[in-house]
Amino acid sequence: MKIYGLIGYPLGHSFSKKYFTEKFKQEGLPDNSYELFAIPSITEFPSLLNLHPFLKGLNVTIPYKEQILKYVTEQTKSVKKIGAANTIKFINNRIIAYNTDIVGFEKSFIKKLKPSHKKALILGTGGSSKAVQFVLQKLNIEYLIVTRHETDATVMINYSKIDAAIINDHTIIINCTPVGMYPDEEISPALNYQLLTPHHYLFDLVYNPAKTMFLKKGEDAGAAIQNGYEMLVMQAEESWKIWNED
Repeated sequence: MKIYGLIGYPLGHSFSKKYFTEKFKQEGLPDNSYELFAIPSITEFPSLLNLHPFLKGLNVTIPYKEQILKYVTEQTKSVKKIGAANTIKFINNRIIAYNTDIVGFEKSFIKKLKPSHKKALILGTGGSSKAVQFVLQKLNIEYLIVTRHETDATVMINYSKIDAAIINDHTIIINCTPVGMYPDEEISPALNYQLLTPHHYLFDLVYNPAKTMFLKKGEDAGAAIQNGYEMLVMQAEESWKIWNED
């Protein structure tokens, strides 16, 4: 039996388990399984490995994309640069960290990108945010990171500092937080959505619900919108490719 899985906390409704279970069934891989490992603390990771010595690979989600790096033996160049991983592979005694969020986000994001989309607001500072920052740097798109905390950093601002000029200047807004995710579907990041225009592009890494309040408000303003489902599919396929490479 080849066992793969997802670590995070809490896990709740998992895209990954449903996706890979269906994938194994469709591709005729009965000796493969994908399990959920909800661990309340990353310190339980070594015990998890002891309990499941036949693990081939894991996906990593909130809140452990950064914390997992303390437990790996190797990191890809991109993981070293951004300081976050969402995929790990086990080979003998090696634990190798990868970031497939980068691939998934870029492939999905660029589909609706226009030449007028030159600056972005990135909502959130976690592991997913770091993958988004990496891609925007690659695409030469300037960005400001938005945080709930007070900050003096030049590339980071508090939500309270977002005024009309900033919204007008930053026509890309990317939600890298769980705000608006099921079951809290009626809430959205603290922005003045009345300032949005058809020139804006809102991307939400959340996929459940398919259209978050963040995206609904963007759509109401005529903005281009995209949820995180396609990104998840692409990063899952990239993870599968990594796990099966020699």
